[in-house]
Amino acid sequence: MKSFSPLPSTLIEPIVRGALLEDLGRWGDLTSDAVIPHDRTATLVLKSRQTGMVAGLDLAAFAFMLVEPAIDMQIWRADGSDVAGGETIAVLCGPARGLLTAERTALNFLCRLSGIATATAAMVEAVRGHKARIVCTRKTTPGLRALEKYAVRVGGGANHRFGLDDAVLIKDNHIAIAGDIRTAIERARAAAGHMVKIEVEVETLEQLDTALTLGVDAVLLDNMSVEDLARAVAMVGGRAITEASGRVTPKMAPAIAATGVDLISVGWLTHSAPILDIGLDMPARGNISTHLN
Repeated sequence: MKSFSPLPSTLIEPIVRGALLEDLGRWGDLTSDAVIPHDRTATLVLKSRQTGMVAGLDLAAFAFMLVEPAIDMQIWRADGSDVAGGETIAVLCGPARGLLTAERTALNFLCRLSGIATATAAMVEAVRGHKARIVCTRKTTPGLRALEKYAVRVGGGANHRFGLDDAVLIKDNHIAIAGDIRTAIERARAAAGHMVKIEVEVETLEQLDTALTLGVDAVLLDNMSVEDLARAVAMVGGRAITEASGRVTPKMAPAIAATGVDLISVGWLTHSAPILDIGLDMPARGNISTHLN
């Protein structure tokens, strides 16, 4: 199981409340309130329908708790656990209306974050044996960045900067508008405090040479061939952190990692990773007893 810090409840609760408000609107769950007697209870199971890695159980738990505090959620497979298709992740018992009302919000968070963790774990496995770490980017769902970056950590990856205020990252448009790479770096160096790291995106070995002469902390080697990445790593010689980026896939990742780069940034982990299909179902007879009053 991967080592990662859980998300604080002070961060989770307002996000989950907002999602529930979006779903419940003005009048609540019209269907469950009409169809399910208010005193009916049930036992349901969260079950993975695919092989993957679990992430986001705290958010799912908050969704159920905020809708109906009487719901009891017993976690069988914690965040960071590998699960097979058909495996039970958690068992929920309590008022049936609350279970059904919170179901979709809970699953939206759980499926999304588990999908990111699963995709990250596959990338991490692809570069196993090399020093390169898989990192995510700012290409995240608006409002959900902290959650999606958490899922990357669950999958064994690491986080790049969280926002524009974390560090200086001079990219191609900054360089174009500033005039040239030297001017951009010199201005950043003059403006940044002593605790602020400076990274610069380079697309050619010539740009890399200029960046290195100006003493940047990290270089983003963007869309370079594997051959140029290897040359770039040799040029850097440990003077700066090296980061490879640009449409990285699990198939390409081993060759990129073999060049000796320190980091491989992968935007699609947070903007395009497929969900992990997880359902909330009635348990099979004989496995977990159902309690319907």
